[in-house]
This record gives sequence, C-alpha cells and structure tokens, in this order.
Amino acid sequence: MSQTIYLRGLRQADHTVFCVADGQKFYYDPQFGQRMPFSSGQQVKRSIMDALVESLGEPRAPITFNYEITAKKGEETLENKEPWSPCDPRYADQLIGGWMRARPKTVTLKRRSPLSISAMRPLHPLLASMSKENLTFDRSEHPEQHPVRVLNADGEEMATDAIDAWLASHDRALPRRHWIPDNTRTSGLFVYDVAIDLGRLFKVSTNRHDPELDPEQVERLQAEGWALTADGEHLVCPKERRNALIPALVEALVNWRVTSNQARTFSPQATLAVALSNNANRITGAIRADLDEERPDRVAHPVIDTIPGVDTFVNLPAKGYIPGVTAAADALDDATAALTARIAEYDFDN
Repeated sequence: MSQTIYLRGLRQADHTVFCVADGQKFYYDPQFGQRMPFSSGQQVKRSIMDALVESLGEPRAPITFNYEITAKKGEETLENKEPWSPCDPRYADQLIGGWMRARPKTVTLKRRSPLSISAMRPLHPLLASMSKENLTFDRSEHPEQHPVRVLNADGEEMATDAIDAWLASHDRALPRRHWIPDNTRTSGLFVYDVAIDLGRLFKVSTNRHDPELDPEQVERLQAEGWALTADGEHLVCPKERRNALIPALVEALVNWRVTSNQARTFSPQATLAVALSNNANRITGAIRADLDEERPDRVAHPVIDTIPGVDTFVNLPAKGYIPGVTAAADALDDATAALTARIAEYDFDN
C-alpha cells in the first residue's frame, strides 16, 4: 500500500483575520493580480498540534526559552537566543510535529515532522477577498473611570490645571477613544493540504550520524516499550500509545481551528469538504475551481468532483456555495472514520 495519505480540506471564512501583518498577511497572484490572504503553514501546523493535545487532554512539550545578557559599548543588553526543544517523542506534539535542538559543543538533534502542511490559502484568486475597516477602542461613556495622561514637549507629565489651560487655548478635547485605522479582514473559500508520511508517523530514527535522539533517550524509550525495527534503524511507538494518538490526530487534521491572532474577529470557518487519496494529483482535482467560460478573467466557480481514487466528504454548508453537490450532516464524521481506517491499517511495526 502507499506510504503517503493526502488530505485536502475546503473551508469558508467570513470577515476574519488569519495572520496579523498590516491587518492580514497576503501574497500576490501574478496571473489574476489579486491579493491572496493566507494562514501560513506554520500557523496551520501550530493549530493542528493545539487540537491534537487538546483532544488527548495532554500538555504540549516544555520548551526552554533562552536569553543571554551581553555587554555592548559598556551597556548590558538582553538577547533572545534559540529555544530548546526537549526532543522527546513521548510528547504527542513532538512525535507528530518534529523538533530541532542546537546547543553549543553538542550534536544537533532534529526530526522532520511526518506531516507536510501547506498554508491555508484561497481555493482560487477570484474566490477570496480582502477588505479594510476602521475600529475604535472606546471608553468615552465613563470618562471619570479612565484617566488621561499628557506629556509636554519636554516629556514631562502635565498637571490637570496645565492640561485644562492648554486645551482651552488650542480649542482641543481629550476623548477616551483610540482610533485604529485600516484593519484588514478576509472572506472567501480557502483550501489546505496535508501529506501524512505513514512510514515515519510513529517511528523515530536511531541513526547516530544524523541523530534524532541522543543515546540516553534511545535507552529510555526502549525501557518504556518502544521496540526496535528489524533493521535496528528505528524505534516504534508502542501500540497502546498509537491507538490513543490516531483518533486524536485525525480529529485534529479534520477539525482544527486557527488558534492565534483570532481575538478581534471570529469566524467559525466551516469545513465544507474533505478529500482523501494516496495520489496528490488526483486530490487537487476533487476540490478545485473552474474558470467561467464566458468571463474567465473575472469569474471562477468552486467545484467538488467525483474522482477515481479519491474519497470525498461534503458537509451541509457546502450547498450554500457550490450548486449541485450532494452533502450530508455526518460527512465530517465519515471523513474522520475513513482517515482513521487508512492510518490504522498501515503496518507500523515493520
């Protein structure tokens, strides 16, 4: 059987923010000249890992944040240094998300994640938009509860009488209101892709020349039930642990939500459809967009198609955006069951 499972998810977002950078990160599509709002692959990965540990009811792996005080030109400054990962596959987000730890005078440990995760980006340049709005942070209804602080031209805080005199002489006011201009929001249909490498999903390399683990970790994991493969090149996660991880991972891959930069504007970001396949080219045909034949430069239509070798699951909200689709209320449950079965049938012990 194929060692890789490809998953494509289609989502709909309303007036929301994925990543904050000038309001919302975007890139330009050169063919259609459109701004393409996106949630980065790193943000999607973080959100999936958050959903994974939440489903398991476990904490994320402890990360050591390093700082160093250095002296430059007679002044001490605090510098942010490289964080250290525990490089411990007993933590779910480490085993699934991978790690890297570089320390002075020590061999660097690194494990590439068995998940390759794309950015969540528009299904087509013509099927997503960005808009701007102005916001206010307003506390003007109870001015007595919210003090005002004014500094003069010398950087000194002004007394109340001095403030009143300056306002009277300059015909100005001090509202308890902060203007926040040019906030960008995005709406439209968005797609994300994940490639799951089953051959590496629950295995950790014991290679000493390009190590994922140090020798002490190898011994500790073996003592805790991690078995060596027949060739002695990998340690395999115990079956009991795999049985707990698989449904949590599947739940995370299908039902994750953006878990950062979402405080200002919430959108449920409904999952419209999920497609599964062992062929990356086929999966892109199952959930796609087609240009309008009469107005190909201005109109694109979302399409969910039946493709041989692809299992496609269409959720009810998709009927509001794609005409003619057959949808089901339990489509995402069926998608999680199908993905769970695909992963579980793989022989991880060899």
